Amino acid sequence: MGSKIAIIGTGYVGLTTGACLSHLGHTVVCADVVPEKVESLSRGEVPILEAGLDDLVHDGIAKGLLSFVLGAEHAVGDAEFIFLCLPTPQGADGAADLSFIKAAATDIGPHLQPNSVVINKSTVPVGSAGEVEKKLGRDDVFVVSNPEFLREGTAVTDFLNPDRVVIGSTDEAAAKRVAQLYVELPGETLITDPASAETIKYASNAFLATKISFVNAMAAVCEEVGADVSDVVKGMGLDQRIGNRFLIPGPGWGGSCFPKDSHALVRIAENSGYQFGLLRQVIAVNEEQFGRVANKITRFAGGTLEGKTIAVWGLTFKAATDDLRDSPALNIINRLLEVGASIHAYDPAVPDNSDARLTGIDVFTDPYEAVAGADVLAVLTEWPEFKELSFERVAEVIGTKAVVDARNLLDRDGIKDLGFEYDGIGRS
Repeated sequence: MGSKIAIIGTGYVGLTTGACLSHLGHTVVCADVVPEKVESLSRGEVPILEAGLDDLVHDGIAKGLLSFVLGAEHAVGDAEFIFLCLPTPQGADGAADLSFIKAAATDIGPHLQPNSVVINKSTVPVGSAGEVEKKLGRDDVFVVSNPEFLREGTAVTDFLNPDRVVIGSTDEAAAKRVAQLYVELPGETLITDPASAETIKYASNAFLATKISFVNAMAAVCEEVGADVSDVVKGMGLDQRIGNRFLIPGPGWGGSCFPKDSHALVRIAENSGYQFGLLRQVIAVNEEQFGRVANKITRFAGGTLEGKTIAVWGLTFKAATDDLRDSPALNIINRLLEVGASIHAYDPAVPDNSDARLTGIDVFTDPYEAVAGADVLAVLTEWPEFKELSFERVAEVIGTKAVVDARNLLDRDGIKDLGFEYDGIGRS
């Protein structure tokens, strides 16, 4: 017999969590504050590109296990578990903004069943469980931290096949109740205190960002000494103490989590009296990487971008998602726009430039049309279909045979054989 669950917020985390929990047999009610979104989700219309999510949503609705309502207070009345899956955007000082979570806790407090469990699923600073307790204003409910470890593009798979489930609570019985929701899933369950659970999420993302910044810095060294970063990374990854995951050079890291969480962890440390110099430098190296890629493009365009057309393949922050938030591609593009370049872009998940973040960018629905007449082609997102495109056709329409492959995705030798200048990350 499944549990009755309320999900507050239907973004990436909330919708994935709700759909997956309904798939496990629980009865799930998801709440949002946007009427149009609630209506479209109730029809099974999923607003984000996420592999497998459409099927789970449709299946959950068909079985009567997944539904959507307007307003958090209408979702929690008979729920045993309430997941807070709300945005915690980066504030002006780098700290996470808890206003959405605090507002939701205030709203639902009077409507909760006694002995219910409120679960922080959002990425929140250390001490947030206590903040939620205050806003709920209830001494007969429990607050538990249960951070998410979902990667966009593989969120459904990550939820249903977790490496670990982390649960933080001052009440062991409440933590074990939450653990039972995941009992059918693989992976180890770690029950700890709320502060440790909240820290684990930040530490994990900061460490992954560190690995990426390190390999991008090593790519810069490889370019200077004539080494091939692909072979360097392969040699490093064969060491079992290091491994090869996230040692992939590229244009820099971005997305909805790494930038926000890295800055937030720096602020958390600073507020506690520790100047996190290592993580500050990780962030600085990432900013430097955006500039390095922009400089590569400028060099191939003849040293100036004024009046030049740059073709870009890839706008989303990673492949298999339509998410443009903190996209490295857009960071680099904006640097090019600022110095006079015209941008012709193609991305399989971006049909037009209606998103405000794409202002000033001409978006094409055909990759070859985007390249026509361009002075440089820059590959900025690692969509696998880019490897299948014909560079014979590109050669026929591009203005100058010059490619900056910021993902090391393409067939370098084959492109060079067609007479292209080629520059990758850590290899030439």
